[in-house]
Amino acid sequence: MTTPATPTAAALADAGLASRWSHSLMDNYGTPPVAIVRGHGSTLVDEQGRVMLDMLAGIAVNSLGYGHPEVVKAVSEQVANFAHTSNLFATAPAVMVAEKLRQRLIPQDPEARAEVKVFFCNSGAEANEAAFKLARLTGRGRILAAEHGFHGRTMGSLAMTGQPDKREPFAPLPGGVEFYPYGDAEALRALALQAPGEVAAIILEPIQGETGVVPAPEGFLRAVRELCDEIGALMIVDEVQTGAGRTGEFFAHAHEGVLPDVVTMAKGLGAGLPIGAVVARGEAARLFTPGSHGTTFGGNPVACAAANVVLDHLDEECLAAIRLKGQRLAAGVSALPGVDHVRGRGLMLGVVLERPIAKQIVAAGYDAGIILNAPNERVLRLTPPLVISAQEIDEAIRILGELIAAHAG
Repeated sequence: MTTPATPTAAALADAGLASRWSHSLMDNYGTPPVAIVRGHGSTLVDEQGRVMLDMLAGIAVNSLGYGHPEVVKAVSEQVANFAHTSNLFATAPAVMVAEKLRQRLIPQDPEARAEVKVFFCNSGAEANEAAFKLARLTGRGRILAAEHGFHGRTMGSLAMTGQPDKREPFAPLPGGVEFYPYGDAEALRALALQAPGEVAAIILEPIQGETGVVPAPEGFLRAVRELCDEIGALMIVDEVQTGAGRTGEFFAHAHEGVLPDVVTMAKGLGAGLPIGAVVARGEAARLFTPGSHGTTFGGNPVACAAANVVLDHLDEECLAAIRLKGQRLAAGVSALPGVDHVRGRGLMLGVVLERPIAKQIVAAGYDAGIILNAPNERVLRLTPPLVISAQEIDEAIRILGELIAAHAG
């Protein structure tokens, strides 16, 4: 095998950012198709000067878009004050975010809210890793996770990810995880009752994002809640992608009126800054004790400053607007020729195409002025900034229609 020649410093200086990325960074992401140099609102600009409407938002992360003035102000003021203390000290931004998350989990019952506690980390994978450890601390050995689910790439979160192609290269993974068919309450119940006293937790996503935006069937979350109550197991809901208003409720599990024992979240909570959180109640909130778990950067005051802006922004008026925007987007895209159907909630939608052309459409989208994502060949995932306007939604529908038509032959 011939080793590629190493580019000279002069050649790298003249190369685009994507080429320099490929030369300097490990190859787990491949070479990026474009390099972004700035953004504003719901649009991004690449190094060629192309302006693109962002229908991905960094995979449901940039909830308030780009350059949001309140986020810029809060982050700038905090970083000018102090950027990090570690968790050896308390900081106001972290305490404020935790208090607001407790309120969001249980809005109406202050007495029940008193049993809610929060753990901060830096990503969704870390949040699910912490939830895995909480389940272990119950003293039970079985964790039931959904087939096709995705919970992250750390060893514990990967062990709960129901996609064998992602797990197998890293075996052996932490044990005790068993998989059930997503959305099949009868099959899950039969699996749990094989040894109900050994089930520590059942984990699920309200909508499986990485699989292609697949919502749980109506009533499934309620069935999981009832089963967990029956056998004394923790109900862990992974809201890493669905949380922070993405579906038109602050938490997606609220659409079914259930209350989990543990909720994990990240992505949109930080408006682009890295933050993850585990919100737990009751016994689950008491399982961590001093020294049992930790993270140097968790609850970082700069990230928490941004999260406070997000939490303040996502009031009932904003959530109602997200629901309306989602309906507008879903209705417009559903009517396009070449679209089989649209699934999901709010501004987390999966566009199921009649033909396997999703990845071709993503590639063509950059020149057409739109950023898209394809979890597989038949599905486009739409997770735009929550602040996207009605006019931008209509423009996205127009461009999508042209792209699908161009590749439908």
